[in-house]
Amino acid sequence: MKNTLCTLTGIVGSIITTLLGGWDTGIATLVLFMAIDFISGIAVAAIFHNSKKTETGTLESKAGWKGLCRKSMTLLFVLIAYRLDLSIGTTYIRDTVVIGFMANELISIVENAGLMGIPLPSVLTKAIDLLNQKSQPS
Repeated sequence: MKNTLCTLTGIVGSIITTLLGGWDTGIATLVLFMAIDFISGIAVAAIFHNSKKTETGTLESKAGWKGLCRKSMTLLFVLIAYRLDLSIGTTYIRDTVVIGFMANELISIVENAGLMGIPLPSVLTKAIDLLNQKSQPS
């Protein structure tokens, strides 16, 4: 049973990695940032009761599933960017998408740290506020 599970996990991991254009530093960093963001978001809700994703500020499974769906969609965008690269013979579209999503995850991690009460340099909070304002429709 153990060997079967390990084999299936390896096959699924290989397929996903191939679809995303390989397991390089960019993908590894993006997945790491996504995991840190998800875990820190859970901590904000479960321990600090300060989540902006729920009305009560506490942990709710619905908010967690939404977060996982968003992260899955992020990986689908990486897949699309990789396929575009293959279609037009370039190598930079996927990298650009990965870097953009890494920046987005990093901003979310910093926001979670702020919600935990970790003092943040004012330049970081101002930059996040500016990015959030620009992303909101006027």
